[in-house]
Amino acid sequence: MKDESASQDWVATGLAELAKGGVDGVRVEVLAERLGITKGGFYRRFKDRRALLDAMLETWRDGRITAIARQAEAGGKTPVERIKSLARLYTERANAQGIAIELAIRQWARTDPTAAAAAEKVDAARLKTVSLLYRKLGLSAPDADARAVLFYAFLFGQSLLFLDGPARRRANLIAACAKALTEIEQK
Repeated sequence: MKDESASQDWVATGLAELAKGGVDGVRVEVLAERLGITKGGFYRRFKDRRALLDAMLETWRDGRITAIARQAEAGGKTPVERIKSLARLYTERANAQGIAIELAIRQWARTDPTAAAAAEKVDAARLKTVSLLYRKLGLSAPDADARAVLFYAFLFGQSLLFLDGPARRRANLIAACAKALTEIEQK
């Protein structure tokens, strides 16, 4: 158990470095220094840097897939409540490090098939979860899938925009967009 905990420390530190400087910033020497451990401590837990990178991707992928399922379930009793709750979660409580990790993994995925596969699985889980909520509201499968894509494009896109004006204006604009994505005429 202690060895597993130590491995997770390397993974967590690797993800923090990934958020700061991308995959090229995830170097054994840098992580060892951050952890106050020798490089030998790394090689007792991982075969090589690629093994660490794979563990980081697995941790991120599994964590995101678990989180979306948990977040959707905890958001309320009805599909509308759950969709609105997800929108609030991602628009009102921005997690700067989480967004930085997400962006870094997506950049990494442009050149690395393993990173691309992890991002694809996370996207598929997110879209499936939200699409099912929209289907429960009476949308056809194609309409629910399209709405789920718009929903996630909005959630992640709004976090990247620099909107002019006061914070209240941004909040009102984001709320209006979220409302447009969550108002469904129920059949």
